[in-house]
Amino acid sequence: MNRKRVLAAAGVVITVGVVAGWYLTRQQSVADTLVLFGNVDIRQVSLAFNGSERVAEMRVQEGEHVKAGQLLAKLDTRTLTLQIAQAEAQIAVQEQALLRLKHGTRPEEVAQARAEVASAQADADFAVQQFQRLQNIEHASGQAISQQDLDNARARQRVALAQLENRKKALQLALIGPRKEDIAQAEAQLEVSQAELALLKHQLSLAELTSPIDAVVRSRLLEPGDMASPQRPVYALAITDPKWVRAYVTEVDLGRIKPGMGARVTIDSHPDQPIEGRVGYISSVAEFTPKTVQTEELRTSLVYELRIYVDDPGDHLRLGMPATVHIPLQDGKSPAGAVPHE
Repeated sequence: MNRKRVLAAAGVVITVGVVAGWYLTRQQSVADTLVLFGNVDIRQVSLAFNGSERVAEMRVQEGEHVKAGQLLAKLDTRTLTLQIAQAEAQIAVQEQALLRLKHGTRPEEVAQARAEVASAQADADFAVQQFQRLQNIEHASGQAISQQDLDNARARQRVALAQLENRKKALQLALIGPRKEDIAQAEAQLEVSQAELALLKHQLSLAELTSPIDAVVRSRLLEPGDMASPQRPVYALAITDPKWVRAYVTEVDLGRIKPGMGARVTIDSHPDQPIEGRVGYISSVAEFTPKTVQTEELRTSLVYELRIYVDDPGDHLRLGMPATVHIPLQDGKSPAGAVPHE
């Protein structure tokens, strides 16, 4: 009987020892690792066209991976194409006009101006001779010349001399050539037309919507035939790199962590495949615990936002997915790799 009591007592002592050892080991493990709960966060981009036109093509679907620079959608460009053709034709006309001004007066035009001067000179000489002849007749022979004939001859002489002077000025202008101001004006008008053409070509390039970064198509918001505008997004892209888990830490644990510390992230769908990460951002401002945080603390307590950046080559993490973060606290060393900055 005594032997049974001794064995029972020994069993109790052993059991208590095992439980105490397990408890102490568990407490040490808990003290060495900080466990946080949060959700996966990913940046997003909303893409829209700069112009207002009908959508002609939509080339990708939801869930597709796209590369930076990849064409995603196109607008109807028929109107812009016609406007560009019109602008190019106008530039060609202005280029020829400027070239004509720079080359100056052609030799044939100068020769024509000289011929007109000679013709006007002949007319002026004849008018002067006619007027002088009438005056000589009146003085030499004493014959009476009507005043009207003298006035007509005098008027023809003045007209002929004025036309001669006009032809001489025209010849002088032909020899001098175009004014520098006219050439500068033509050059400025050409530059204006070239700028308008460049603007139209820029608008044509904006008719193609490309991806600014490697990402995944999250939403396709328009379809061919819809009217696009800068206020209407066409696609919503999820940027898969970087990814991070947004968690919250209490003020008690805030002093135990620092940026660059290593971490492991697990999710319910892959609990046995932890994802390596690192602490990348710790908020300097306290806030009330968000409703989405899964903790056992009172929801009115103050916490600090924490971001754990992860390397997810298997693409297991999705936006909003709940995740558990384990941060070892013994060495506090960060794994290889730079910590992303905000």
